[in-house]
Amino acid sequence: LKLEMPTVNLDREVTVLATVPGVVQSLKRCAVTWQKLISGVLKEQLEKVPQDNGPLAEIDLWRENDATLRALTEQMKLPEVQKVLAILQEAESEFTGDLQIVLSDLKKHHMEAQDNAKFLSTLKRHLKNLSTGTGVDVISNVIPSLLNALRLVWIMSRHYNKDARMVPFLERISWEISQRVRRVVDLQTLFKQDTATAKKKITEAKNTLEQWKKCYFTTCIQVEESGSKRYWKFDTKSLFEKTDYMVSICQDLYYIFQVAEELQNIFIPELITVTENPKGVDELQREVNIIISPMEDLSFDPFRVENARDWAFVMEEFREDIVLEIVEQIFVQNLKDPPLYKNHPPVAGAISWSRSLSHRIGHTITLFREEEELLASKRGQEVQQKYLQLTKKMEEYEAQKYRQWRDRAEHVIPLLLKDTLLTLFADEAATNSSATDEPVTVRKSVGFALNFSPEILEIITETKYMEQLGLPVPEMARYVALQEDKYLRYTNKLKVMLSRYHKLMEMMNEAETKLLDQYVKELWRILKAGHKRLTWKSVGIGEFIVQCTQTIGRLELLVHQVHHISEDISSKLQSIESTNLFKFPDSKNSDKCPGAKEFFDYVKCERAKDVEQLVRKYSAIPQLLLEVERRVAFTNSGKSPKLASYYVYWENRIYHTLTQLIVKNLQAFNATVLANVPLLQIEAVLSVSEISLQPNDSEIEKMTMQSIQDCVEVTKHFLRWMHGTCIECPPQHVRVDEVVTFSFYSDVSQSPLVIEQAVLITQNVQKILASLRECLNQWSKYDQLWKSDKDAVLDRLAAEKPPCVIFDEHLQFYMTVVWEVTQWPLIKDEQFIRLQLAPLASAVQENAKSWMMSLGKLLNELAREELLSLRDEIQVGVFSL
Repeated sequence: LKLEMPTVNLDREVTVLATVPGVVQSLKRCAVTWQKLISGVLKEQLEKVPQDNGPLAEIDLWRENDATLRALTEQMKLPEVQKVLAILQEAESEFTGDLQIVLSDLKKHHMEAQDNAKFLSTLKRHLKNLSTGTGVDVISNVIPSLLNALRLVWIMSRHYNKDARMVPFLERISWEISQRVRRVVDLQTLFKQDTATAKKKITEAKNTLEQWKKCYFTTCIQVEESGSKRYWKFDTKSLFEKTDYMVSICQDLYYIFQVAEELQNIFIPELITVTENPKGVDELQREVNIIISPMEDLSFDPFRVENARDWAFVMEEFREDIVLEIVEQIFVQNLKDPPLYKNHPPVAGAISWSRSLSHRIGHTITLFREEEELLASKRGQEVQQKYLQLTKKMEEYEAQKYRQWRDRAEHVIPLLLKDTLLTLFADEAATNSSATDEPVTVRKSVGFALNFSPEILEIITETKYMEQLGLPVPEMARYVALQEDKYLRYTNKLKVMLSRYHKLMEMMNEAETKLLDQYVKELWRILKAGHKRLTWKSVGIGEFIVQCTQTIGRLELLVHQVHHISEDISSKLQSIESTNLFKFPDSKNSDKCPGAKEFFDYVKCERAKDVEQLVRKYSAIPQLLLEVERRVAFTNSGKSPKLASYYVYWENRIYHTLTQLIVKNLQAFNATVLANVPLLQIEAVLSVSEISLQPNDSEIEKMTMQSIQDCVEVTKHFLRWMHGTCIECPPQHVRVDEVVTFSFYSDVSQSPLVIEQAVLITQNVQKILASLRECLNQWSKYDQLWKSDKDAVLDRLAAEKPPCVIFDEHLQFYMTVVWEVTQWPLIKDEQFIRLQLAPLASAVQENAKSWMMSLGKLLNELAREELLSLRDEIQVGVFSL
């Protein structure tokens, strides 16, 4: 909005211009325009109303008025406008009075708008939180601060200190709060959320509405106590009628969700056992949801006061449906298999379940009876009659369940208390045998089990819950219930005792079980008392448990002692079994290995040292068995009949150990034979016009077989025990000059495993020697060097007297042989044997050189003869001249 400025020149003085008629007339027209503009603007602003029902709209209106009127006021203060007004005043224009009235209204309304905008702006932050804050809890925190700020506005403002201004503003705040609550408690989304979340939202909404009213009255008191003469005596109906009604709707909604939650809790998986009709449970849960679901699609807004009658009808139907239809379906469908709360026994749990349903409908009917109009109606009477019929069915159901349990308890308790403490169980190996009469090997497969019926504990639990339910219990059931701690103590101790017993029996192998036969029999004798004589009414149960525990403890100690000694023996046998009987000499020079005889002599010597150690370890075993004899039989003879089977067990263990000792060593030796690591060496030599090995094949085979035999004969040093003892058999004199000793050799040497390994080693050595023989055959092309008759060949050449070129050919051949031999490898490694070819090569060269020397000598003799013959011819010729 902009004022129209005059077009005349106003540079002269006011008094001068006021005397110029044309100027005054022009300024009057301009002033009339201003008056109309300002009057129109004032009328328009005073007629404006807030854009919506919220308090922020009223603040925005006052700020807009302030801005509009400020623009006109600022223009009226311009020097040019003031000069126009001064000229018209000087000219004593009649129009000036009307214009001054309009300007006075402008000033008054501008000051009011400015004052209101200033004070109401202090509320804007609170009102924005009220309008757009997240969560109802934000609104609850804003309300006290907002009302406190309003109180200050009431006291300090010049315009918002009257009912006409403050009441409409408070109504707008009340409207804003109700709108926020309606957005939070939106029925279309509220019933799709889980019950806990919905109840929380409803509670927060209700508390917010109640806090609004509470804070208002608190502020009223504060206004009075502030000393202000202007109190808050507003019409509370206009402020709180709608919010109070919304509080009642929130209460109804909370009740709906509370009832739904209580019904659904009956089916919470954590609180019930598995029923025979899970589909029925799901169906009932769906029924509860169906009852609630219409709330989502109401055709009216329940928060509007004018819809109060429709909402009351909805709540009446809800109460009637929930009380009877759902609960009755739950009861009827689960009569045979009622859902049980955790830890509840079957009968008391069923009665508790029935009573919980009865309590549920009783609580709701109580609320229903408080509505006298509903109760007096025909529908109300029908509901009450149906309620009485249903509760009667529940009472009959509870009475029947109780009677059946009472009769069963009175009949079965005496029978259960006559049960023995223990019962026998056996595996398949002992099912056809008498556990008490068979040897201990059978008793080992038979065990004892606790013979305490779970029904006793169930009766005890039922008794406790029955008394909690206020129902009388049979004296016998009460007696058993009072003994619960004793039964639990006995059963726990018996379980621990039996666990120790079975663990102990599992610890013993067959040999140890036979060894400790008399101790096991004694333990069985004591345990049989719990199987045949003692019942749950007996007074000696505690003493029986103590006696069993002590006997098991003594046997445990003895078993541990035997195990400790057994571990020592096993350790010695393990040491014997792992002994290396084929220790080879270290080859310090990788190019030189010991000879065959040296190699096998070394192995034999080292083996003899190890055998001494093995015999010492073996000799210590009887001493350990004597220790077992002292602890078990309390004798020290080495020939106790009680340990006869135990001696046999360890002698068998020793036999298997020695067999494994020999087999493993032969296997290791065989692996060494086949490995590509030379351990011994032999030589290839030329002997009596034949190429041969030194030592020869048969000698090497003989040394190998002898080493194998020596290995097996180690077992001759382990003497057998006399029958039924751990005492070594003394030498037996068969003849005067023949002594026989009984050792493990005869058994070990006949073991198929030992024989198999011995044969395998021999075969592998033969293959290696055959391979070396093939290598020597390659030298056979030089055999004419030593097989040919040198004298006959030389005689023939001497008789033939061939030309020198023939001698040259022969000499070249032998020189080539000498050179070729230098090119042959002088070492041949064949797995564990190294063949030295140097002696053979040297012999070949020597033979070739011998031929060369002989040929040279023959050639020299023939040449000398020729030379002498030539000399004689020359001499004859000279003489003839």
